[in-house]
Amino acid sequence: MSEPMIESGRKVFEKTVEELASVGKRLGPEFSSAAAAIAGCEGRIVVTGIGKSGHVGRKIASTFSSTGTPAVFIHATEAMHGDLGFIRREDVVILISKSGGNEELRSWIPFLLDRGCITIAITGNAKAYLAREASILLDASVEEEACPNNLAPTTSSTAALVMGDALAVAVLEYRGFSPDDFLRLHPGGILGKRLSLRVRDLMHPMDSLARLSPTATLREAIGVLIESGLGMACVLEDDGLLSGLLTDGDLKRALVKGETQDLMEAPVSQFATADPRTVQADTLASEALTLMETNQPGPITGLVVLGPRDQVLGLLHIHDILRAGLSESS
Repeated sequence: MSEPMIESGRKVFEKTVEELASVGKRLGPEFSSAAAAIAGCEGRIVVTGIGKSGHVGRKIASTFSSTGTPAVFIHATEAMHGDLGFIRREDVVILISKSGGNEELRSWIPFLLDRGCITIAITGNAKAYLAREASILLDASVEEEACPNNLAPTTSSTAALVMGDALAVAVLEYRGFSPDDFLRLHPGGILGKRLSLRVRDLMHPMDSLARLSPTATLREAIGVLIESGLGMACVLEDDGLLSGLLTDGDLKRALVKGETQDLMEAPVSQFATADPRTVQADTLASEALTLMETNQPGPITGLVVLGPRDQVLGLLHIHDILRAGLSESS
């Protein structure tokens, strides 16, 4: 039973990708006109639809708002009972409908024409009433739904959604919408943390670090590491500059390779990583996590934090980042 289900699922993906590619190839001057109208809108972007198109419309309106273009979704039916009064001449109205002919949206057209709003129709029927009357037509038609009966809105809904996303991205790129702009609109949650938390916010400061001189013995280093709790210690020269980083892993490798008695009195400089990975204090914590995970020849668990003159400011452990909820799976 499972194999036919897997095959059915794959067909949905394949059909959707095929149809989306077809819609994307049809983009032309009308798409530029729609994006320009949205970018130049002095009011709000009003999005409407009904049924599955309404669900798509809510998401499109949310995407516009989250990327710096004020937008709101209005239910197509409820609008006819007073909500149309919300719309002003300076607004741009996006109407989403697969058929382009449902009665609820047809009822909008006379009002919008009277208001003088720019209207953008995202529809699967370029000959429908909505397509003919809209200021700009965006053809989101698909040859076939992914549904085996060609009935349930699947590829058509996705095509309309991607069309809205394409408009939002085109507008944000035109406006130069930056990560800092995005942060201002997403101060909370994981997105906010990824764009705001810096290494300095999570690092262990210098006064709390385990420190060793290059001439300290391995026996002394073991005691220091046990007390530190981080599993790593900075090896510092007399002037405070970084000489290396000693980790639990370095100790284990040293003990496996050599005679224990001889090793205990050997200087720690023989075993520490002489050129450890470092990071600046103002680096985004999410970028620091990427540095750890993509390190070659293998991932590491800590970074030495340096100041502008290469002075050691602290240590950042991967656990500090994960506790802050910045893992990719969050």
